[in-house]
Amino acid sequence: MARPRKPLLSTERIVRKARELVDAEGLAAVSTRRLAAELGVSGPSLYNHFRTKDEILEAVADSVSGQVDLSMFEDGRDWRAALHDWAASYRAALREHPNLVPVFARGPGRRPAALRLADAVYGAMVDAGWPPAQATSIGALMRYYVMGSALGSFAGGFVDDASAYDPADYPHLGQAHRLAEQQEKIDERAFETGLTALLDGLAQQYERVARPVR
Repeated sequence: MARPRKPLLSTERIVRKARELVDAEGLAAVSTRRLAAELGVSGPSLYNHFRTKDEILEAVADSVSGQVDLSMFEDGRDWRAALHDWAASYRAALREHPNLVPVFARGPGRRPAALRLADAVYGAMVDAGWPPAQATSIGALMRYYVMGSALGSFAGGFVDDASAYDPADYPHLGQAHRLAEQQEKIDERAFETGLTALLDGLAQQYERVARPVR
């Protein structure tokens, strides 16, 4: 009886396995030796697809960038609604893979999906009437905000133990031990509050600097 063939090694398989390792154990868990063992192949075979660990991590990050919805920049939504909806989609993708945020923080580099993302945001802002310099700043600002929000949970940073917040020391934190149990709700509300404030500020700037849209 013929022996079953092993699945062929592919760039997609390598990226998928590396993403699983990063999600479970962090960036340090990824190495060519570890990946080869997980995939059941020899180490050198990985070099047919990637030359270095950094290249693998860049590809993993780009696979996540590819999950971000960009349709809002093409379907007629105004610039403010488009930025809001894009930021929510971007944050959702990063929150699924928070260990990858340090890779995203390096910038898009040569990653195709990340460059398409940057191109879509910048192009939509310029098309909406923002001067190019401000459009660049908006892209950077949104990136800072979304990445920062994906790094961790504010509510999850408080312990579920009322004794940790002695009123004698922390007179205003008497309910802090209850934050963790509503972590998702609180973090979502905080993100929306900040995003609304950010967009309100941009709208005021837009009235001063926007050029007429053809």
